[in-house]
Amino acid sequence: MASHIKDIELWESGELKLSWVRSHMPLLDSIQKDFEATRPFAGLKIALSVHLEAKTAHLCEVLAAGGATMFITGSNPLSTQDDVAAALVHEGLNVFAIHGCTEEEYFADIRRVLEVGPNVIIDDGGDLVTTLHREFPELVPGVIGGCEETTTGILRLRSMVAAGQLKFPMMLVNDADCKHLFDNRYGTGQSVWDGINRTTNLIVAGKNVVVAGYGWCGKGVALRAKGLGAKVIVTEVDPVKALEAVMDGFEVMPMRQAAPLGDFFVTVTGCADVIGPEDFLLMKDGAICCNAGHFDVEVAVAKLRQMAVSHHPARANIEAYVLENGRAVNIIAEGRLVNLAAGDGHPAEIMDMSFAIQALSARYLVQHKGSIGTLLNNVPREIDLDVARRALEHRGIAIDTLTEQQYKYIYG
Repeated sequence: MASHIKDIELWESGELKLSWVRSHMPLLDSIQKDFEATRPFAGLKIALSVHLEAKTAHLCEVLAAGGATMFITGSNPLSTQDDVAAALVHEGLNVFAIHGCTEEEYFADIRRVLEVGPNVIIDDGGDLVTTLHREFPELVPGVIGGCEETTTGILRLRSMVAAGQLKFPMMLVNDADCKHLFDNRYGTGQSVWDGINRTTNLIVAGKNVVVAGYGWCGKGVALRAKGLGAKVIVTEVDPVKALEAVMDGFEVMPMRQAAPLGDFFVTVTGCADVIGPEDFLLMKDGAICCNAGHFDVEVAVAKLRQMAVSHHPARANIEAYVLENGRAVNIIAEGRLVNLAAGDGHPAEIMDMSFAIQALSARYLVQHKGSIGTLLNNVPREIDLDVARRALEHRGIAIDTLTEQQYKYIYG
C-alpha cells in the first residue's frame, strides 16, 4: 500500500462519513454484492481521479470488492476531504490526495496513480487520460479503457479524438440517462445551492440569480433558484437552449446585460471566461459569483485579481475583490466547483445512480476487452435500464411491462 495524504489519524472522522453514505447508496450496495461474487476486476489495477469525498470513497470500495487494486486521487484541489482519504488508506487502499494542494502537487498525485500502469481509468474532467497520453505513452498498451464522469471531460475527449490523440476506448458515463438526467439536474441543482447558502448565509428569495448555461446542470440550478424564491436570468450561446429557458419561464439575455442586475451569479457552461473583466465592472457592489463547472476558468478570477485595487477575505471561503469603481465582487471558493469546494457535493442517493453507472461501465469495458472498436462509446442501454430498475425496486415502485402484442405493435 502507498499513500500521500494529510494525516492518517483523521480516518475515524472519514469512516463516519463513509458509514453514512453506505447506508444511503443501495444501488452500489447491490452492485458490491455482485462484484464480491464474480470478481470482475481480479488482477487489474484501476486508477481513479474523482472528487475525493465520501460517495467517491464508497465507489472505490465497491471496485476494490470486485478484485481491483485501487490507485486513487482527487480531481480538484479543494474538493478532497482529508479525513475520507485517511479512511481509505486505513482500509488498505492506495490514495494520493491532499485538500488545498498546489497545482504542482495536484499533478504530482495524478502522476503517482498513473505510474503504476493502470488497466482501467475512472476519470472526472479528463486529467488522468490527458496526462497519461502526454507523459506516459508507454503505458497506453496496458489500458483496457476508461470511463469519463463529466461534460467537461467528454469535451476534452472529443478534442483528443479530433486531433488523433486518444488511443483507447472511453465510456461516456456523463451521457447516460441515469447520470445526466438526475446527477446533472437534481444533484447539481441541490448541491450548488447547498454550497452557496452554507457559505454566504444570505437569503436568496427576492434576489436576481444569473445562471450562465442552460444545459442539464444549468436547468437544475435555475429550477432550485426559482424554488428558493429568486428571480432567475439565464445567459446562453445556444439559441435552442435559450428558447427552452424562455419557455421554462426565465428571462434570457446576454451576460453583459445581466451583469448589472445580478445578486448571485452561477456559471455552469464548461467554457472559459464566461464572466470576464467587463462584466465585473458592471456588477453591483457586493455581487456574489461562483462556478459549478468542472474547471476554475468560467469566472475569470485571475483577471479579476489583476484588475482589483485590493482583495481580502470577506468570510470563510469568500474573497472580496475591490475594483477601481469602489465596488466589491465576492468570489466563492476561488471560482472552483462551488458544490464541492464549498459543500459536500451531490446528495448520496444521486451519486448512487451515477456511480452505479460508473461501476457497471467499468465492468463492461473489462468484459468486452479487445472487442470495442470505437474510441468514444455511449453507455449501453441495458446498463441504464439496470440502474433505473434497481432504483425503482429500492423505492418499492413497480411499473407496467409491454405485453407481447404491444411489443410487436411498437417494434414490429
